[in-house]
Amino acid sequence: MPDSLSYEEARDELIAVVHKLETGGTTLQESIELWERGEELARICQRWLEGARGRLEAVVRSASTDPSADSATADTAAGLSPPEPATSPTPTDTAGG
Repeated sequence: MPDSLSYEEARDELIAVVHKLETGGTTLQESIELWERGEELARICQRWLEGARGRLEAVVRSASTDPSADSATADTAAGLSPPEPATSPTPTDTAGG
């Protein structure tokens, strides 16, 4: 992503910009600059969302064309980390003595 902001950072800043515009108290010039920044932030968010949608659609396509694909493969393809494996207790010798 060419923008250095994460989706969450861009979204949070966009919320702050909208709030500032809604509450008023800014000059016309400041309002225009805020509006322009808001448009830029909205584009950043949109690119993140489109990228996420594309990745998810690719995983779904892959899973539907490859019947051997399992959910772990789909999660890995989507960039999701698999859960930590559960550790089972070490078997002990239950045969009496």
